[in-house]
Amino acid sequence: MEQEKKSGAIIYPPENNIYSFTRFTPLSSVKVIILGQDPYHGPNQAHGLCFSVQDPTPPPPSLINIYKELENDIEGFKSPNHGNLTSWAQQGVLLLNTSLTVRKGSPASHSTLGWEIFTDKIITYLGGPNSKPGKVFILWGGHAQKKGKVIDRVNIFPFFFFFFPPNFLFFLSERE
Repeated sequence: MEQEKKSGAIIYPPENNIYSFTRFTPLSSVKVIILGQDPYHGPNQAHGLCFSVQDPTPPPPSLINIYKELENDIEGFKSPNHGNLTSWAQQGVLLLNTSLTVRKGSPASHSTLGWEIFTDKIITYLGGPNSKPGKVFILWGGHAQKKGKVIDRVNIFPFFFFFFPPNFLFFLSERE
């Protein structure tokens, strides 16, 4: 990544936002984990929270789809006219991507730079055999769904998974 930067490549999110997910959602307060692929790869979008975009950037298509699903499933939910999910993060929703950086205009460009090891450790901490039960895991997209293998299914027993548009895997733990 450093070599890319030296050659003039633009990397998203800006360095000071790469770890925003921990600034807004301390791991000790996580209730829900939403896992995406990698940050948005356009200007003024990525700010370290998956599926979230900075104001005044309008919601991208993937987030619009999420809002539509919420409108269908939650009585009274109205899609906001913005895409900034910081308030979700502040309420215990960890918005994490499998890769924390991306090269401008090139999705999955940093998927093999080691971020997968780092994010596996976070997911294992939150959903491993020694983690506190009762969390919800939502894994959106193929890269995120592959992370399901590091979630301890005994710890989050009973274990449910469903496939919904836009192709996400949902884990639910009812055990307290």
